[in-house]
Order: sequence, then structure tokens, then C-alpha cells
Amino acid sequence: MAEELVLGVMGGSGLYDMEGLSELKEVRLATPFGEPSDAFLTGRLGSVRVVFLPRHGRGHRVSPTEINARANVWGMKALGVTRILSVSAVGSLREDVAPGDFVVVDQFIDRTRHRPDTFFERGVVAHVMFADPVCKELGDILAAAARELGVKVHHGGTYVNMEGPQFSTRAESRLYRSWGADVIGMTNLQEARLAREAEICYATLAMSTDYDCWHETHEDVTVEAILAVMRKNVSQAREVLRRSVPRIPAVRTCPCKDALQYAIMTEPGRIPDEARDRLGLLLGRRLERPSS
Repeated sequence: MAEELVLGVMGGSGLYDMEGLSELKEVRLATPFGEPSDAFLTGRLGSVRVVFLPRHGRGHRVSPTEINARANVWGMKALGVTRILSVSAVGSLREDVAPGDFVVVDQFIDRTRHRPDTFFERGVVAHVMFADPVCKELGDILAAAARELGVKVHHGGTYVNMEGPQFSTRAESRLYRSWGADVIGMTNLQEARLAREAEICYATLAMSTDYDCWHETHEDVTVEAILAVMRKNVSQAREVLRRSVPRIPAVRTCPCKDALQYAIMTEPGRIPDEARDRLGLLLGRRLERPSS
């Protein structure tokens, strides 16, 4: 049976709803990993089924460290999502990535400390390939749509995922620049890891709102300044998403869809029934119950 194109959208700071959807429904899910950030909003954008979730919850109630990324991605999978487009506000670590620019991220550096970021535990071990952490096919589509819109977009870049919720110190900001990183944010790496384990394609549209605190000739980052840039960015991000949807092919040819094919290391006969039940949605037929 051919796989249906179902697009998931993870909305970041400033993007708490998805305009232009028809056949709207609100879906609340319980997951084996706890509660998602909010109810999922499902609908259609043209002929494509879309599932939207604000990762911070409506009203921005969930801090970066408190986001239950496992429940969010599991819920997307449960609703049939095969691709996820993430929209996220970030700080710039490069002079040429100005506030208002977009970056289609293709690499991550992890600076988090307190976040679960795998589904595979308590009796099951899996090691997915993650050298290229985002789906190139989806990233190319986002970049093309942004260019068509006339938005300045940087195609490729490294995202430092810090813990938060505080912003960086000057020393940290300068350190990340010395590593060659391009932007800094608080949310996307865990989503990318979990999407890969769930065999869902994932790509990030990062919206630069400020120069973090490294820029000596630019005003230090303030919430007020970020919000001003964000308001403009969010309207453009919505249009980039709208233009991206018709470009997404129905059939996936990327390796994301087979990420678990050789990744499960645990002997099938040693996997507890509880783990099989908990991970059944993700494993599908990749694990057959041992014959009695």
C-alpha cells in the first residue's frame, strides 16, 4: 500500500496556529510518554492532510526544558504524519545572518542536559544513523519556497541547541561562534532525533530574531526586540509553509523512511512484552513476536 502524504508542522515561538486549513478538528491524545504540549489541530491544506502542534502550547505555557518532545513526535506518528516541518525562532551567531533572515538548518550541536531524546529504553536498544540529522529533500523544498517568496534564506547551517530557558552568556555565545555554528535555539534537536527514530522526515525553518549577545556593536538581545522581529517572521514563515506543501512529493525516496531497518540491536526474544506494546506504533512489523 502506498504511503499517504501527511504533513506535520511544529510551531515555535510566535506560531501557535496554522492559518488556511479546512476541515479543522482538534485531537487530544494520550501517549506512552505522557501528555503532548497541546491538542493537535488537524485539517487540509489543499489536498494534503496537515497536523499542527504548537510545541510551547497555546499561550506559550511550556518552557523549552519542559517540552515533552517524545509525546509530541509520538502523537504526530499516531496521526499518520510522515514529514515534519519545524518552525523555530533562533538567535544568529553570524554577522551575515541578520535578524529577519531564515536559515534552513542541516546540522545540530547538543548543549542540553535535562531532556529525554530517545524512544528506545527499558528493554530495547536502537542506534539510528544521524550523521545528516534533517531530511535533505524537505530542506531543499523549504529553501526553494523561501527564495520564491523573496525572503533572505541561508540554505544550510548549524543549530546549537542550548538548554535554556535563559539566554546565553557572552562567553558561551563567543564559544559557539568559534565552533563555526550559525544559529542558536532551545528546541529542535530532540525533535529531529525522535523523528528519525520514528522514521519521519524532519526539516527546520529557523527564523533569526537577534544577534544573541556576541555582537559588540549591536544592542544586546531583549525580549521586546525579539518579539518585534518575530511578528514579521511568523507571517513570512506561514507563507513559506503554504508554498512548500505542493512541492512535497507523495512518495518518499529519502533514507529517513527506513531509519530503523538495521538499527534495532536487542535480540527479539529478549524484548519485554511491555516494551513491545509501548513501542508498537514505531516498530510496526520490524519486530515480530517470537513464536511460542
